[in-house]
Amino acid sequence: MIAITRAVSRSLGECELSYLGRVSIDVDRAAGQHEAYCRALASLGCEVIALAAEHELPDAVFVEDISIVLDGLAVVTRPGAPSRRPEVASVVRELGRHRTLATIEPPGTVDGGDVLTIDRTIYVGASARTNADGIAQLRRIAGTAGYTVQAVPIRGCLHLKSAVTEVADGTVLINPEWVDRIAFAPFGQIEIDRDEPHAANALRIGDRVVYPASFPKTLRRLESAGIRPTLVDMSELQKAEGAVTCCSLVFDGTPM
Repeated sequence: MIAITRAVSRSLGECELSYLGRVSIDVDRAAGQHEAYCRALASLGCEVIALAAEHELPDAVFVEDISIVLDGLAVVTRPGAPSRRPEVASVVRELGRHRTLATIEPPGTVDGGDVLTIDRTIYVGASARTNADGIAQLRRIAGTAGYTVQAVPIRGCLHLKSAVTEVADGTVLINPEWVDRIAFAPFGQIEIDRDEPHAANALRIGDRVVYPASFPKTLRRLESAGIRPTLVDMSELQKAEGAVTCCSLVFDGTPM
């Protein structure tokens, strides 16, 4: 597996925010947490490709939003926040070494955080960052690679993967306040603890899961289901509406 990451920008405190109030971010601590996160990815067998920080782009650490990596194909997104579109070029340079590239074109917008791929189905959050035109373009592009695309309305959160992620074969971790259960009816569902509304974001790597250390009640539910996550401290990055999926693009590194 390959994991593309990018170091934390000194301007992280000026990040885009939609659902959280702005509070002070300790950028040095955030950088240390990100380094520990990268070490966790490496410990799970990933080859970590670390891109240089782009200090003039506050949200650049959240590389997930820049692409959707499929088998043999990477879809370069057009982020919904205009301030984030300059982040694309450097990620594309690296992705082009591993995948054939396709691109979401204006007026479409898609954030990678709205995209959850399970087997050959791509669930896409219809959010403030991902519009109908972007979803339609993704459906056409992904269809050429044998994927189907299903739009999923969300509410009260930034991205689909704020509300639901895959944690094991046939099982998702879900916040039903932010996404309807019925959209994921084919799967077993572990509901987050109501006291931890941001706890549905987990990063699955093979048969392992990376998970924030800040949600102990939901962690107990995962453990009761037989899932033993690798824990990471994301507390400073969470202040920027970041999560464990946001900080990497993880994909099969088998040569094209």
